[in-house]
Amino acid sequence: MTDQNPDTMEVDRPKPEVDVDQSNQLKAEANELFKLEKYPDAIDLYSKAIDFNPTNAVLYANRSISHLKVESFGYALADANKAIECDKNYLKAYYRRAAAHMALGKYKMALKDYEIVYKLIPANKDAKTKFTLIPANKDAKTKFTECKKIVQTIAFHKAIAIEEKVKAVADEIDIDGITVEDSYDGPRLQEGKVTVEFMTQLLEHFKAQKKLHRKFALKILYDIKQYFQAQSSLVDIKVGDGKKFTICGDIHGQYYDLMNIFSLNGQPSEENPYLFNGDFVDRGSFSVECIFALFGFKLLYPDHFFMSRGNHESENMNKMYGFEGEVKAKYSSQMVDFFTEVYNWLPLAHCINNKILVMHGGLFSKDGVTLDDIRKTERNRQPPEEGIMCELLWSDPQGMQGRSASKRGVGCQFGPDVTERFLENNGLDYIVRSHEVKENGYELMHDGKCITVFSAPNYCDTMGNKGAFITLKGGDLRPEFTSYVHVPHPNVKPMAYANSLLSLFG
Repeated sequence: MTDQNPDTMEVDRPKPEVDVDQSNQLKAEANELFKLEKYPDAIDLYSKAIDFNPTNAVLYANRSISHLKVESFGYALADANKAIECDKNYLKAYYRRAAAHMALGKYKMALKDYEIVYKLIPANKDAKTKFTLIPANKDAKTKFTECKKIVQTIAFHKAIAIEEKVKAVADEIDIDGITVEDSYDGPRLQEGKVTVEFMTQLLEHFKAQKKLHRKFALKILYDIKQYFQAQSSLVDIKVGDGKKFTICGDIHGQYYDLMNIFSLNGQPSEENPYLFNGDFVDRGSFSVECIFALFGFKLLYPDHFFMSRGNHESENMNKMYGFEGEVKAKYSSQMVDFFTEVYNWLPLAHCINNKILVMHGGLFSKDGVTLDDIRKTERNRQPPEEGIMCELLWSDPQGMQGRSASKRGVGCQFGPDVTERFLENNGLDYIVRSHEVKENGYELMHDGKCITVFSAPNYCDTMGNKGAFITLKGGDLRPEFTSYVHVPHPNVKPMAYANSLLSLFG
């Protein structure tokens, strides 16, 4: 997910003469918008303030954190670098750059910036200096220490992987040997299988904020991994003439809004098939409930319920944005590793009736990619920083022709001409993707040939957006859009399980 205005930093506007007073006025207005969590609007005003005073490091740092808020990590990194270029002693800019590096999974580079802040920030700040604008020395040390632990942990796991073949979690667990306590009053698998009765009970069990027993949770993960391992990276879906099919976008741990989708559009069944297009978890604090509900329906209706991998079905994202912390709180570290194994086997894209390609992110940094290239893509891994898999999970459309560097720092941005050539070369009618908040939950770009659908309304309890889903029928495959508002959820805030390093975004 990221902001609703992807071309903010790409706009070519006439540069006014330096006017510090005008710049400061725009900065003050932008600061107020930031406080109101209107980040795209704040970005626009910070950009105008920069035009009037292009050497002010504070403006770039403020725009950087605004980009961090909307997950435009590439832009956030560029602004932090510019702030440091303007004033190499402005330590707050190093905080911003560290946060951008963390968000991009570049932990060693983040550690270098935290070290700069930790070692250079004065222990006793002069109230008249700019150092009053940054966290205290104690906080700087904490961030440095936490980031260092992450770097050391990653290095340790890599060393182990080199020295010995690490066994899969699925091969180490004796599920049959796990005892279900008499006090457990939740749903139970029938002879180890998901049934309609199990799913009905599970959804209500989760609504009541109760936990699925570890034995059944592990069995679902074991079975779903076996299923996904047998699938192609590109799954073909056939929808019969006149038959209904539904596509949903990002859910992001908003379980009660997921239940609202089923209330509005009917629960999944063989007559009511669904495709959920990635980012099932993170941010929202009911991600465990979401993923087990979705995996349960996949096992119950394997040929009528589909799931694509999103950029948040990855180790780095889960470590930062809450899913890892939530799984540890509700289950265990071992189950975190099991989820990672499962996510590595999620399909990367789906093709409906040979006419609609559905992926989480978007298209590619070069022409000539075919559906067969996607089918052949090796996916049993963490998302790489470039190539077909990366771009399927991370890319975004843009209004202008051609391609440009990604606002996220990963993937690319692609224009209507890129979409047109890809569709023509592969005999497709249009593409559907998710990955971005939209005011009404959906957006049509590129002459209607690139459709975005986002299904998490009032994202993170702050954005005020609607959610949406797409319904179509086999035959004409014409998309119909249903928008909806958020529903109440228990008093557990989004990001409740997120990594403490994300406090830098505040």
